[in-house]
Amino acid sequence: MVSPAAPNTVHGNGVTAQRWAGILRELGHEVRTAQEYPGGRYAALIALHARKSADAIRAFRAENPRAPIVLALTGTDLYPDLRSTGVEPEVLDLASRIVVLQEHGRDQLDSARRERCRVILQSVPPIERRRPADGIVEVAQLAHIRAVKDPLRAAAAVRLLPPDSRVHVTHVGSVLDSDLAAAAREESATNPRYSWLGERTRAQALDVLARSRLLVLASQHEGGANVISEAIAAGVPVISSAIPGSIGLLGHDYPGYFPAGDTESLADLLAAAESDRDGFYTQLARRCRNLRHLVDPRREHAAWADLLAELSLT
Repeated sequence: MVSPAAPNTVHGNGVTAQRWAGILRELGHEVRTAQEYPGGRYAALIALHARKSADAIRAFRAENPRAPIVLALTGTDLYPDLRSTGVEPEVLDLASRIVVLQEHGRDQLDSARRERCRVILQSVPPIERRRPADGIVEVAQLAHIRAVKDPLRAAAAVRLLPPDSRVHVTHVGSVLDSDLAAAAREESATNPRYSWLGERTRAQALDVLARSRLLVLASQHEGGANVISEAIAAGVPVISSAIPGSIGLLGHDYPGYFPAGDTESLADLLAAAESDRDGFYTQLARRCRNLRHLVDPRREHAAWADLLAELSLT
């Protein structure tokens, strides 16, 4: 399995690769994980990220001409579209199967490639809720500091809330853009409703999520954010930008969307959730509870078993 993310990383693709490797081992397969193709004879290749793993895919095909390749398309492959993100058609055509992480990911493929595409939603075991922080309505934001995550949108939104609002955004995420990191440090120092904690371990990040009343995801693009699966597993309702990667997980009629980049709309949803205006928070919580079966690890396990059976890898 080739993933550009470093081993034991807290970045999304790395977390996905670690979980998939575990599933494949549970299915009885020997799995070697690497950031680059190490060479050798293998029964199959699973590659995350079409653009960054393109050289690995070509090298694998040259050494293993009959072995199947499973290519998982990430958010930076899929959006805004495959051409503009630099995904080469040749690499897509080398894949025996293409995996996307939510239903709308299929829409980015042409009809011929869509026939080889399978949707595998990311799973998370149940996460026990933690005792909420006293005196605030805590909103978790688990997003690394880079432009596509729109990391300061929630901080801007809470500045628009009424003076008596108790909403506080706790932001966990590592630095991938130094200029945005400087802005986040300044915002954290001057905005009493926003705290950026920097990078934390995955366990620490999930503790923040498990004690929070909401998760906010403000991204401009996502392939299928693992943090949404984590929130569902923890019973934490989600407010998200209305992007295909979130709609493909939460559903078209989910009530907790705001237009990407729209600070005022996000602020309005946060206010509505805090007060449960017209039952808004109650509705979010109910909808997320009803989605829990989608993130059941048994479901993802079965999806991989089915895909491997299609490729005669049993």
